[in-house]
Amino acid sequence: MPPGFEGGQMPLQRRLPKRGFTNIFKKEYNIINVEDLNRFEPNAFLDVEIFRQAGLVKKMMDGIKLLGNGEISRPVVVRIHKVSKTAKEKIEAAGGKVEII
Repeated sequence: MPPGFEGGQMPLQRRLPKRGFTNIFKKEYNIINVEDLNRFEPNAFLDVEIFRQAGLVKKMMDGIKLLGNGEISRPVVVRIHKVSKTAKEKIEAAGGKVEII
């Protein structure tokens, strides 16, 4: 009898049906929060390379998304792939600007 057939039964992973769906076109983004931008100088120009040098992006995926967690107290110019509505509002309220690549 082949290994894995204890007592004449098939292994559990072969007895159970496959479920669900995996989207092969799904994009995965690196996440950066608004509070992470406070470490940079006021009026700084921030792009993908600056985030990589600062250690906020370890491994580059399909892009960078900026989320609105936290507060920002200084104006910065951010150039990234995606941004949430609350993050954009907080940066513009602080006197900064958001550009989408």
